[in-house]
Amino acid sequence: MKKLPFKNIGNNLFAGFAVSMVALPLALGLALASGVPPVAGLVTAVIGGILTALLGGSNVTITGPGNGLVVVTLSAVSILGAGDALAGYALTLAAIVCSGVIILLFGLMRFGALGDLFPSAAVQGLLAAIGLIIMSKQLHVMLGVVNPEAGSTVELFATFPSSVQDITNGEIPWLVTSIGLGSLVLMFLLSASRNKYLRLIPPPLWVVLMAIGLSYLSLSSSLLEPIQPDYLISIPDKVVSELGFPDFSKITEGSFWSVVLSLTFIASLESLLSIKAVDKLDPQKRRSDVNKDLRALGMATIVSGFSGGLNVVSVIARSSVNVNNGATNRLSNMFHGLFLLLFVLAFTRPLQKIPLPALAAILVYTGYRLASPSVFRSIAKVGWQQLTIFIITLLTTLFTNLITGIFTGILATLLFQLRILKKADVLLRYVFKPNTLLYQENDEQYHLSVKAFSSFLNYLGLKKKLDSIPPSCKVIVDFSLAEFVDYSVLEHLQNYSYSFKSKGGDLEIIGLDNLDTDTDHPLAPRIKGKGVKGYTRAGKTSSGLTQRQKSLRLFSKKLGWEFIPDYFYNLSKFNGFKYFSIRIIDSGHNRIMGTIGSIKVHMADINYHEGELNARNDLQSTMIVLSIPERIPGFVLEEESLLDKVSNLAGFTDINFSMHIDFSNRFRLKGNDEKRIRAFFDDKLLTFFEENKAYRVESNGLSLLIYDKERLNTISEIKQLVSFANRLGQLLDSRLQK
Repeated sequence: MKKLPFKNIGNNLFAGFAVSMVALPLALGLALASGVPPVAGLVTAVIGGILTALLGGSNVTITGPGNGLVVVTLSAVSILGAGDALAGYALTLAAIVCSGVIILLFGLMRFGALGDLFPSAAVQGLLAAIGLIIMSKQLHVMLGVVNPEAGSTVELFATFPSSVQDITNGEIPWLVTSIGLGSLVLMFLLSASRNKYLRLIPPPLWVVLMAIGLSYLSLSSSLLEPIQPDYLISIPDKVVSELGFPDFSKITEGSFWSVVLSLTFIASLESLLSIKAVDKLDPQKRRSDVNKDLRALGMATIVSGFSGGLNVVSVIARSSVNVNNGATNRLSNMFHGLFLLLFVLAFTRPLQKIPLPALAAILVYTGYRLASPSVFRSIAKVGWQQLTIFIITLLTTLFTNLITGIFTGILATLLFQLRILKKADVLLRYVFKPNTLLYQENDEQYHLSVKAFSSFLNYLGLKKKLDSIPPSCKVIVDFSLAEFVDYSVLEHLQNYSYSFKSKGGDLEIIGLDNLDTDTDHPLAPRIKGKGVKGYTRAGKTSSGLTQRQKSLRLFSKKLGWEFIPDYFYNLSKFNGFKYFSIRIIDSGHNRIMGTIGSIKVHMADINYHEGELNARNDLQSTMIVLSIPERIPGFVLEEESLLDKVSNLAGFTDINFSMHIDFSNRFRLKGNDEKRIRAFFDDKLLTFFEENKAYRVESNGLSLLIYDKERLNTISEIKQLVSFANRLGQLLDSRLQK
């Protein structure tokens, strides 16, 4: 067992506490949705957090109960218990223990790489189906119908109007329904808010606090009718008394092992997807040891099952919260588990006052994020074939089960690729035959050539070669000899590109220019040769400009600068800043490029995102980068808020200047080398910032990143931003010329 890295304890303690506030309502809600006692979810999170922190190979990943297991666990309790929920719970615990044993064996046999064998469109379709399945029942519970009768997902959606009718008929207390609907609205509003004060408390905790407050208010106010126990979460005063113990009496039956395999497959897939996604968010861009993680998850699941808990999986939403709150290592996962244990032991009474509709609203929002219209739009941009695979997987999952759904998606992907390539022998031949050649051109550069085709079927060979290259080197992936490259491979290569760049290396793809595609999306599948229906040469620009683009073109012309409206994906000018250490840049467009003396200017509308999968939050900002020809100190300068002033009193870093009180009061200046920063911020520069609007300015030592809001700027705002950057550039250039 590897020792815990006892570094940055303060940061990880705070991150663990922040995650526990999100995990508390989610653990309770996911357990209820799974048909097991709510404390089972808390047990899963506590055991998962502590054990995987001790045994795992991830750095900032959080573990606990997962969204994908809700569907399988609920079905397992029903099937194994034959209508007896208590018996089904005990039998399901036995299946969970057996599932943990298999996951442990997967890790020992180093099966972690198998997660890359699933085509991306099919996996996204599976996740969207899981979201809809979760929503189908929780929509009823959110309105106050805590035990809807219909069984299948389609039936639950079809009977939703009858639940609405129950409200209008007065069969459900109006306060219960109001809490459910209000919680859902609050989840959407708070999740979309960029207000730093509101974001101090995660949206799910806001919802739970509001709901508990209304529960207590209903007991003391004559205006509100007390909420009946049927609408409140059921947690006994002695938590241990509600936990079950595994019943292995059906271990010889086929239905039992069908449940075990389903739990194992979904738990492994969800964990592997989450681990890869969190590695992209890790500010230090470290790679997790997925096989070690599988071993840790398997062991934690075994202990959880014997303790009355669920499968322990890696989860993306809580991991995103962990990263955003400054976690640096596995300590944060352990602290999150310990805080949850403290909450259960010390705050049992308040937890008993949580209305079920509030928890259901949190799950409805979670399901919506998995199957929102934006998910459909993003996959449609890749191409109609990927959208078709996505929908086939989604519908098959809804009408059958998760296992049938994902394998139908794999089959659909294979059939599409056979249709496009029209050479089944080539496709089948290179599944097992090596088709990659790696050689080292010099000490710091590698060339990786791919022959024939590259798809999810033979990606592991390509992955093995890439993993053998030091990430600090440059690697050229050459598809000049390839006839087909699929979406999944290009998506994986994009992730490798992020990883290489973060370690000082680079990954460049060549040879795609000669391949055709059906959309301009950078990850769209590529096929060689003309005559493939629906495929044309990519890279053509559109002739039409929007009114905003026409205004930008005119503005750049007046400046004597160059304007390029098209999307671009070489974002090296904007990467490398602290702001993007926990965010990933996807693309840019509407570039304006020019010079201010010796300083180069790049302005663009930048598309980027926080989080991954169901925790993904897409953002846009208009940003300027000033490339400085000489090294300057690294720093972050931003307008000081009330929250920053309080943190300053607590001893957090803020570099102040006694001769410039206005600057010190208006701005918060942070950086590692205070001596160099003070030398850089001379009287002229300090006076400049005092006399101008407060923008966020960050230095990475080579360039300055300047932006205002986390949205696209209007034309007037762009003119102000450029004016600010122009005058700042002139001031810095004059200093360089001395």
